[in-house]
Amino acid sequence: QVQPVESGGGSVQAGGSLRLSCAASGYSDSTYCMGWFRQVPGKEREGVAQLYVNSGNTYYADSVKGRFTFSQDSAKNTLYLEMNSLKPEDTAMYYCAAEAAPFRCNKHQYTYWGQGTQVTVSS
Repeated sequence: QVQPVESGGGSVQAGGSLRLSCAASGYSDSTYCMGWFRQVPGKEREGVAQLYVNSGNTYYADSVKGRFTFSQDSAKNTLYLEMNSLKPEDTAMYYCAAEAAPFRCNKHQYTYWGQGTQVTVSS
C-alpha cells in the first residue's frame, strides 16, 4: 500500500513557478500509475497529469500541457510536478494519487490519495 504525501505548495505571482513533490515510499514496486489532481472548492476535481511508472510515459490535461512536467525519481521514492508559467486559474488544492491496477489507470481512477498541498497564484 502506497501512501502519497504532497509538499511544495505555496503562493506565487502569475508567471512564476513551483515544484510540487509527492513522497510515496515503495511506489515503483507497487504502483502502475501515479497522478496529480487539483480541486477548487465548489468545483469538481480535475485530473492534471498522469505518469505510468514503468514506461515513464506522461499525459497532461490540455489546460496545463506545455507548462507542467510530471517526473519521477524512484531512487528517492519521490515524484515531482514542475509547474511553470503559472496562471491565477491554476490556484487549487493539488493532490497526488497512486494506483496499482492497470484497468483503473486507464480510467484515471486512483485508490490511494494524499492530503493535498495548496497552490495559490495571484495576478
